[in-house]
Amino acid sequence: MAENLKGCSVCCKSSWNQLQDLCRLAKLSCPALGISKRNLYDFEVEYLCDYKKIREQEYYLVKWRGYPDSESTWEPRQNLKCVRILKQFHKDLERELLRRHHRSKTPRYLDPSLANYLVQKAKQRRALRRWEQELNAKRSHLGRITVENEVDLDGPPRAFVYINEYRVGEGITLNQVAVGCECQDCLWAPTGGCCPGASLHKFAYNDQGQVRLRAGLPIYECNSRCRCGYDCPNRVVQKGIRYDLCIFRTDDGRGWGVRTLEKIRKNSFVMEYVGEIITSEEAERRGQIYDRQGATYLFDLDYVEDVYTVDAAYYGNISHFVNHSCDPNLQVYNVFIDNLDERLPRIAFFATRTIRAGEELTFDYNMQVDPVDMESTRMDSNFGLAGLPGSPKKRVRIECKCGTESCRKYLF
Repeated sequence: MAENLKGCSVCCKSSWNQLQDLCRLAKLSCPALGISKRNLYDFEVEYLCDYKKIREQEYYLVKWRGYPDSESTWEPRQNLKCVRILKQFHKDLERELLRRHHRSKTPRYLDPSLANYLVQKAKQRRALRRWEQELNAKRSHLGRITVENEVDLDGPPRAFVYINEYRVGEGITLNQVAVGCECQDCLWAPTGGCCPGASLHKFAYNDQGQVRLRAGLPIYECNSRCRCGYDCPNRVVQKGIRYDLCIFRTDDGRGWGVRTLEKIRKNSFVMEYVGEIITSEEAERRGQIYDRQGATYLFDLDYVEDVYTVDAAYYGNISHFVNHSCDPNLQVYNVFIDNLDERLPRIAFFATRTIRAGEELTFDYNMQVDPVDMESTRMDSNFGLAGLPGSPKKRVRIECKCGTESCRKYLF
């Protein structure tokens, strides 16, 4: 379908800005879009393409939003009101001059290769900004996501779909819990030990929502059948990510990473490892493909037996971008909420220590959890990405780049 504006036919899926651009291109006023004779010839800078300095006067080659590259024009600085774009242009220019070992002082004319780099960088920033908006539109959690790349020209991943909870693969069923607790106060006056007690396990959290169980013990949270409400202290993981996080490009060859923009207290929940639940047989098949690509996002759900695997390669959340470290600041826990099938736990990351704002988040891809006594749990827990010791799948040996003092040199 299309909408006609005084003879101008436009796709109904066009954005507000795109419709305004079409009006200006066609030199048409449209009160509904806020385009009048007064602002019909107002133009918006999309990005800056080049720079030159003539007799102490600075000029910029401007790419106008809604117009082709052939319509770009040289404009004196005093004509430009785009302060943010100007600052970013010079920041990128100075950084690239330093990278090329040139003097940091801005030259009077830019080398064509340098100007081309700045155009590519501007296009990349726009692409990353759109991807950031898409991620935040899809997230169901409180914590916001930002994206930045000050390292290279790589843009958003081409094959990645953001999801907030497990995507169930073919032939797999998540059975919903049938009963819930009847507690008036799950922390201080639990009835029958609340949901953890019903499964013969201990209450996981203190009154600040910090996990107080040692690694290896399962967490049983209150579920949709429980009498308690949203503010129950036994509802932590299910509330989702609470912290603002940043997906950033690492400068040491580790690809994308994730850093926190807020201080995270020790033992606090940070995020879940989310992806597509598949059978171990399907994981073996996909693993061989990922081996050839030099990466894997397979996480075995081997709490009781190695039957299912989480694949976060295509479907995943922000945990898809969390890097490995031999000295991590995140610890893995098995969590059960609305599904009590011990073959299908939810995988939650908790802070092993206080994590400063700006610090990268990491977990150990080859994490081993010490066995716990039979009184506290009924089985041994062994967490790890598919193909690690104890798993029947064999993986290509990958060199570790975490750079910590305790680095084991190889991931697997």
